[in-house]
This record gives sequence, C-alpha cells and structure tokens, in this order.
Amino acid sequence: MKIEIKEDMSCEEPQIQIICHHMDSSVLKILAMLQAFDRKITGIKDGETYLLEADKILYIDVADKKTFFYTADAVYETLFRLYELEERLEPVDFIRVSKSALVNFARIKSLRPDMGGRMRLTMENGEVVIASRQYVPVIKGKLGI
Repeated sequence: MKIEIKEDMSCEEPQIQIICHHMDSSVLKILAMLQAFDRKITGIKDGETYLLEADKILYIDVADKKTFFYTADAVYETLFRLYELEERLEPVDFIRVSKSALVNFARIKSLRPDMGGRMRLTMENGEVVIASRQYVPVIKGKLGI
C-alpha cells in the first residue's frame, strides 16, 4: 500500500482518495475505518454497501463470527470487529453490555432487572438486548444509580 500526503494551503477540509485495481475486503475495511472516524459506519446489506450515521444504530452484536448492526428497520453486516467498533463509537455513547454486544445508550427505551443479575434493555424498536451481569454496573453507573 502506498500512502501519499500533500499539503495545500487552499484546502478547506481534508480529502482522501483511494485508488485501487478492484474493490476487495481490505479496501472496504480501510473505507470503513475512515468513515468511522467521521462517526459514519459502512454496512453491507443485500450485496450493497451503505454509509450510515452511527447515531442511527440501535445495537451491534456478533453471531457466527460476523459483526452485525441493527437500525430501526434493517440489519447490516460490517467488516469491523466488535472491539474496533467499541473504541470508535464510545464517544457517540455506545457501551458494551456483553462479550458479544454493544448498545447505543441514547437509543434504550427502557431497562429492567433480569434473572441472575442480568438486565433487559428494550431498544426504541422494541427489540430486547440482554446485558450480562458483569456489565450491569457500567450501565447503572451511566444512569447514576
């Protein structure tokens, strides 16, 4: 990979250009990382790549070694690993609630205790995400309780 940086005093905002022979998973991952920096995430649905604002994401989880994020009306696959998303989305108020899930704290509709010290998080779209007992103190801390 070749990286070139040009300084131009007339440039009002940084520009990034990717030149490649063909779009493959490594190029898509670079694109996803750059867009996450701008608080946008790329997701793949039905063979098409979409660019979504991070605040539209309700929660993220891992299934069958693949990472998915959920909006109010769709499910997208992403090339990011969960720990990468956790680092990039923490400033947007995402928190880890289990080994395999992150939630957008601002998109939680209601919370209630569950068996075994866990917590049930109902998202704005009605879906329920279970928080593991080891992550419940973090949630309570954000709530100030």
